[in-house]
Amino acid sequence: MSITPEKKEELIKQFATKEGDTGSPDVQIAILTSRITTLTEHFKTHKKDNHSRRGLLKMVSQRRKLLDYVRARDEAKYKDLIGKLGIRR
Repeated sequence: MSITPEKKEELIKQFATKEGDTGSPDVQIAILTSRITTLTEHFKTHKKDNHSRRGLLKMVSQRRKLLDYVRARDEAKYKDLIGKLGIRR
């Protein structure tokens, strides 16, 4: 249910602000979004998997906090980021 290393590298290259950047909020939000999407697909077939559902809720909460941080620092960057990722807000 996790993302592949190749997909993670692709996301890091796409959202990194500089070379070797893996910890910026943009990259973290992109990785969390990918993991959330994967888990959401998992729940379409495994409706009673409550242990994984708890992890999903924690990831959504963490992404929300990071998005709030980006929004407080730079509104234009926030709007661009949610547009690229297709997050509804």
